[in-house]
Amino acid sequence: MMLKVVVVDDQALMRSGFTLMLSAEDDIEVVGSASDGAEAVAVVRELQPDVVLMDVQMPVMDGIAATRELVRAELAKVLILTTFDRDDYLFDALRAGASGFLLKNSDPEELVGAVRAVGHGHALLSPQVTRRVIEQMTAEPAAPDGGPGSSSASASAPGASPAPGDAPAPGDAPLPASLDPDTARIVDSLTGREREVLEAVARGLSNSEIAAELVIGEATVKTHVSSVLSKAHLRDRVQAVVFAYRTGIATPSS
Repeated sequence: MMLKVVVVDDQALMRSGFTLMLSAEDDIEVVGSASDGAEAVAVVRELQPDVVLMDVQMPVMDGIAATRELVRAELAKVLILTTFDRDDYLFDALRAGASGFLLKNSDPEELVGAVRAVGHGHALLSPQVTRRVIEQMTAEPAAPDGGPGSSSASASAPGASPAPGDAPAPGDAPLPASLDPDTARIVDSLTGREREVLEAVARGLSNSEIAAELVIGEATVKTHVSSVLSKAHLRDRVQAVVFAYRTGIATPSS
C-alpha cells in the first residue's frame, strides 16, 4: 500500500528535508506540502493524503488548530512533529486528535516508521511522550466529569468486575469513582483478556511484544485491540493509552 503524505512546516528547508527523506521510501509518496495550518487544510482537502506530517508553531493557523480541523472533518491522520518538547503542545495535540507525536530530533528511521504506523492506523507515541501521558494522567486531580484529569487512585465504581470465565487482568482493580456511568459500563464490557491487552498497549508494547508476553498469536492481539477500540469508541492506540490510565486499567507501576 502506497502511503500519500503531505508535509506541513513554515520553514522551506524543513519541508524539503522531510520530503526527500520520505520520498526515498518505496511505499511513501509525498504528494504535497504547506507552509501554515490554513494552507494545510486546503491542500489536504484537495489531495486527500493518508498522513499529514504537521509542525506546531506556524503563522496564520498553528498546527494544533489545523489538526483539530482535519480530524473533525476526517480528512487525514495527523503526525505532529515539533522541536518543542513541551507538555502543553503534547496534550493540545492529543486533544486535537493527532494520531502520533514525535520530536524533530528523532532518528530518520523513527520518523519513517512513525509515518507508516500512523498511515496504517496503528498510531504512535514515542517512549518519552508515552511517559509524559502517564505522568499527566496519574498526577492531575480527579475531574468531576471523569475527563482526562481524573485520578486513577480513587475508590471503585460499580459494575467493574471482569467478564465471567476470563482470567483477571492487570486492569481489574477498582475503577476511579469519578468515572461517569457510560465509561464504567464500557470498562465492564471488556473481557479479562481485552484488559490485559489494553494494559500492555498503555505500557507502549507493540502487537508482537504483547503476543510474546501473553503467549498468544499476533493476529489475536490485533483482534483484541480492535475490539477495545470499538467498545470504547476510541479512534486509535493513542486514545487507548489515555483511556487505560484514566480508567485505572493501567497504572504507573504496571
